[in-house]
Amino acid sequence: MAAENSKQFWKRSAKLPGSIQPVYGAQHPPLDPRLTKNFIKERSKVNAVPLKNKKASSFHEFARNTSDAWDIGDDEEEDFSPPSFQTLNSKVALATAAQVLENHSKLRVKPERSQSTTSDIPANYVIKSSSDAQLSRNSSDSCLRNALHKQQSLPLRPIIPLVARISDQNASGAPPMTVREKTRLEKFRQLLSSHNTDLDELRKCSWPGVPREVRPVTWRLLSGYLPANTERRKPTLQRKREEYFGFIEQYYDSRNEEHHQDTYRQIHIDIPRTNPLIPLFQQPLVQEIFERILFIWAIRHPASGYVQGINDLVTPFFVVFLSEHVEEDVENFDVTNLSQDVLRSIEADSFWCMSKLLDGIQDNYTFAQPGIQKKVKALEELVSRIDEQVHNHFRRYEVEYLQFAFRWMNNLLMRELPLRCTIRLWDTYQSEPEGFSHFHLYVCAAFLIKWRKEILDEEDFQGLLMLLQNLPTIHWGNEEIGLLLAEAYRLKYMFADAPNHYRR
Repeated sequence: MAAENSKQFWKRSAKLPGSIQPVYGAQHPPLDPRLTKNFIKERSKVNAVPLKNKKASSFHEFARNTSDAWDIGDDEEEDFSPPSFQTLNSKVALATAAQVLENHSKLRVKPERSQSTTSDIPANYVIKSSSDAQLSRNSSDSCLRNALHKQQSLPLRPIIPLVARISDQNASGAPPMTVREKTRLEKFRQLLSSHNTDLDELRKCSWPGVPREVRPVTWRLLSGYLPANTERRKPTLQRKREEYFGFIEQYYDSRNEEHHQDTYRQIHIDIPRTNPLIPLFQQPLVQEIFERILFIWAIRHPASGYVQGINDLVTPFFVVFLSEHVEEDVENFDVTNLSQDVLRSIEADSFWCMSKLLDGIQDNYTFAQPGIQKKVKALEELVSRIDEQVHNHFRRYEVEYLQFAFRWMNNLLMRELPLRCTIRLWDTYQSEPEGFSHFHLYVCAAFLIKWRKEILDEEDFQGLLMLLQNLPTIHWGNEEIGLLLAEAYRLKYMFADAPNHYRR
């Protein structure tokens, strides 16, 4: 009887605006569109479901024909046991790992072309004999086999796709610490160690990125969690951490009560879906920490409660504050190696900083989500002015901005970018006035126009939706985010103080 009532509740709630809704789009992480298209085609052959039209003519048809990680049916048969990393690897995730492995092997070994013609050989290149050419090809094939054999002979360390790498470095493979970066790090340390930290100067220095070594304390200051006065920081941290665990003692046991049961159930379902390719977030202890953070926030903010997508907003804070105590790769770190006091401080700091962030964008998650609707409409108006060709292309194929930009606003682009890029992006968001609520609009506009060529090449509704929900950002790093932010700042400089400029 209880299961029947639960089933009716979710069906009824799914029709209410502002209630927990399935989020349409690609499973995490972002994939190469060509890879995703091939995967969809293979699935369609297996299912062999006859369709009247080859192309979906509307978003609703497309949604019905596409399986998604957020189907309501998944909630009905959810297994609450802590899943392993391998269990959470869906077919799409495995396809991503295969693609990254293939790209990695290509980078490591460049085999000679087996069928070369005389026209392909440069004029200044001389082959002494055909046996030399054959020897060259054989040695190349041998190198390729050795490289593949070496990859297959190392099963102990799981293959983490590049999208799951949290290391803070450029995609170009530049050294992690240059002379210029050492100078910046020293400037940060001087600012942070001064008796009263100049927050305006700290924001100015943080805009182009915060060094990993000082990011935890910088984020605490920029979010308003820590005071600028150094003497007040330690007692403030102690008081706020004790206050958070006071909430745990007072409210957390109520998760099993009837009026909080549905909220806790949805949190419990969503947490294993948070960054499923990163082993760190699949550890039971980490998932318990996330459950407490999200549940306490939800019951302390009844106007919005818990909404899908808020679970993603905890991860950057958790990783940054964890990195304060970890020097090795964070994505593979076993948190059971940390002391209980350290884990408690990471949990409390993540809660308070996430709360500060959500205080500025809470209208994104209240009933009917008016904040998101307003931002999506503003994005449509802005794009219509800065790139009318892309805007008209969407109109021609009946693509609504809400169909792809809802997730961009709801998750702050966290489903579109690797986590390492999100952390770099948030350095700037916390340095900008109203970064999460206002500057994010211009980042989304710059992000959309970044893919204008790929968008204009797609000439049907389904192709456009698949592209926009699987943008190939897997190899992005600090350099790409820096260019994106520079373009976003240019758009803000042009349009922020002249709202009529982008209105028709």
